[in-house]
Amino acid sequence: MSIQARAISMLNVPIVAQLWPGVLTAITIALAASFVAEHQGGPQLLYALFFGMAFNFAAEGEKIHRGIEFASRQVLRFGVALLGARITAEQLAGLGAQSIAMVAGGVLATILFGALVGRLLGRPGTEGVLTGGAVAICGASAALAISAVLPKNEANQRFTLFTVVGVTALSTVAMVVYPSLVKAFGLDANAAAVFLGGTIHDVAQVVAAGYILSPEVGDGAVFVKLFRVAMLLPVVAVVSVLFRDGTATGKKPPVLPGFLVGFAVLVVVNSLGFIPKPVTDAASSLSRWCLVVAIAALGVKTSFQQLAALGWRPVVMLTANTVFLAALILGGLLLMR
Repeated sequence: MSIQARAISMLNVPIVAQLWPGVLTAITIALAASFVAEHQGGPQLLYALFFGMAFNFAAEGEKIHRGIEFASRQVLRFGVALLGARITAEQLAGLGAQSIAMVAGGVLATILFGALVGRLLGRPGTEGVLTGGAVAICGASAALAISAVLPKNEANQRFTLFTVVGVTALSTVAMVVYPSLVKAFGLDANAAAVFLGGTIHDVAQVVAAGYILSPEVGDGAVFVKLFRVAMLLPVVAVVSVLFRDGTATGKKPPVLPGFLVGFAVLVVVNSLGFIPKPVTDAASSLSRWCLVVAIAALGVKTSFQQLAALGWRPVVMLTANTVFLAALILGGLLLMR
C-alpha cells in the first residue's frame, strides 16, 4: 500500500481505533513490569523500560506505531503535569538559589561547549548548537524546537534526526548509570535531585532515575528538569535571532510545552492549599501509572543499535556534551558541600 493510500485509509478510522493497539501494548508491558516489581522487588520504572525494549522489533508495526508514539509522548506529558499536584513552592525554596543558578549556568555552558566541539570537529555551527541545546535542555524535544528555527535544508534535517536518536539513547544510558553515581558520591536527596534533574536529557528518564532512588528525589528531579525545559523559551528565541536569515517557515513546535504550563499551575494551586489530600493522593497514583505506561512505550521505541548508525562525529559531539554537563553539575555540587 502506498503512503498516500495508507494515509487516506487512516483518515477513515476513528482516532481511538488507531491509537488503542499501541496504547494497549504499552499498558500490558506496564502491567507485567508492575507485577514483577511487586512480587520480586526492584524498580518498577526500570522494569517497564527494559521490558519495553524487548519489544523494540514491533516499534514500527503499522497497527501499534501511533499508539506507542501517543503513549510515549502524550501520556507521559499528562503524567508529568499531574506531578505538580504533589509539589509545592516550599520544595522549590528547598533547592536553593545556588542550585538553580548552577543548573541555569550549566545549560548555557553546555550550549557554548557544544558549539566549540562542533567547530573543533569541523562541523557547521548549527550542528554544535543543536547537539549542545538538546543535551543542555530537554533532549529530543529541544532538538526539534531548536531545529525549527535553524536554516531549513536536507543536511540540517538529517542531523536533527541523528540528534534525536542519539540523545534519546544517551539519556537512557544516563538514566541507568547516574543513580549509581549519586550513591558513589554520597549525594543527599537535594543534591541527587539537582544532579539527576540537571543532567539527564529527557523528562521520562529523569522521572525514572529519580523515583528509582526515592519519591523525594524524584519530585525534586522533576522540578529541576522542568526548570531546564522552561529555559527552552529564551534559548530558542536567541537561536532564532542568531540564525535569522535562515529561519524556518511554517508551523513550529511550541517553545513552552503545555504539560509544563499544567505542571506549574498545579504547583501553584497545591502551594496555596487548594488541593485536598485525597485528590493529591489520587493524582499521584494516576501520575505514577501514566509514567509507567509511558516509559514502557519509550522502551519499545528505544534500540541501542540505532546509535551505531549515527556516524562517529554526532556520537562524539553528543557524548562530549553529556559528559561535560554531568561533570559540571556534579563538580558544582561537590564544591557546595
